[in-house]
Amino acid sequence: MKKMILCLVISLLLGAGGLGAQTAAPSVASLTVIRAGTLIDGASDKPLKNQLIFVRGEHIERVTDGSAPIPASAKVIDLSAATVLPGLIDSHTHIFLWGEDPAKGGYDVNILKAGIALRAARATFATRRALEQGFTTLRDLETEGAGYGDVEIKQAIEEGTIPGPRLFCATRAISTTGGYNLEDYAPELDMPRGAQLVDGPVEARKAARQQLEHGADWIKVYMTHRSWVDKEGKLVSQPTLTVEELKAVVDEAHGWGKKVACHAYNGIGLQRALDGGCDSIEHGLEITDAQIAQMKQQGTWYCPTLEPYYGDWAPADTAGGKRDRARAAVHEISFRKAMQAHLKIVFGTDMGGIPWTEPIAQEFRRMVSLGMTPMDAIQSATVRASEMLEMKGEIGIVAAGAYADIVAVSGDPLKDVEELERVHFVMHNGAVFKNELTK
Repeated sequence: MKKMILCLVISLLLGAGGLGAQTAAPSVASLTVIRAGTLIDGASDKPLKNQLIFVRGEHIERVTDGSAPIPASAKVIDLSAATVLPGLIDSHTHIFLWGEDPAKGGYDVNILKAGIALRAARATFATRRALEQGFTTLRDLETEGAGYGDVEIKQAIEEGTIPGPRLFCATRAISTTGGYNLEDYAPELDMPRGAQLVDGPVEARKAARQQLEHGADWIKVYMTHRSWVDKEGKLVSQPTLTVEELKAVVDEAHGWGKKVACHAYNGIGLQRALDGGCDSIEHGLEITDAQIAQMKQQGTWYCPTLEPYYGDWAPADTAGGKRDRARAAVHEISFRKAMQAHLKIVFGTDMGGIPWTEPIAQEFRRMVSLGMTPMDAIQSATVRASEMLEMKGEIGIVAAGAYADIVAVSGDPLKDVEELERVHFVMHNGAVFKNELTK
């Protein structure tokens, strides 16, 4: 009997072994090697020459000198005549906005004239447009009345239904009664709003919880609304949330491991944003020396979005025209002071307010024209933005272990930053999306 049991056990073990031997081993992703003539890796202060980037699956396996051997089985992409960079990161976009041309009805037509299906189609166009231009990651700061549509666009990208960059979503955004569009309609009309409106810390916390529950990666808060020029010619901005209201939002978001971005132009609202513990200041048109010192002490990120404040100016002799020109003038001063103080500046465009048909990279031109070096501007859209998004070492850099988000241009963006408006090669998560440089 014992012999029979022993034979049975042995046969079962042999059978299991035989079965295991027939099971296919997990397939190893194929290897792609990119030959980079010049590499701006996102972190180094100087470009590297003649580099090889080994990509396997979604990630970069290693980066070596061009003399390293390349396995015969590898697919080689020859970008030896190009400048190769990490995929770019735009830290302030609105994929559900379609421009705000005053002649075409301004902001309001986005909400009043386009249904949600049309807005979703336009957002699909926007994300593809961003990826085509080499922006492989977007922090999308609010859907402007389109609810949680950004989270669903993100899901469609992640499941491969539509092409697009990696998205960090802020969903609906938060402001107060009297603190956001749509406005100036008959008071008896219940108009849709571009943001979720709250009054009091309890409502503020509840709104944050709702948005986080529905997939927000960041919470966006409007700390200022309208702006105008006073009798002394100074820019004034209407504050919205109180410090107590903002603290409730920040406390809730931080409890979920998320961050809070604050739209703040200047004055009382910007000060409340800092005192309330925001993680990033968006726009920051006029920042005092004391506020810059506070940002530096608190580690607050600065996303200036310069370009939108140079278009669609009202006539100079109007109240709107005076406001528009004052915004641009103080913004330049603040940006220069922020650079001098070495604040943590990230690249952001406010695309959506700017039509998506325009080049996203035009912001680089503006940053460089105001004194930022091309390398610093590039790092604001790569490694520095990755740190703000808590993905340092994973995106915004060409290095071992990072996602294979890689772009290339024909010329040298350190000599002419406008080269970044002409991206000819895009790889996202290891897959080539665009290649105009090789056959």
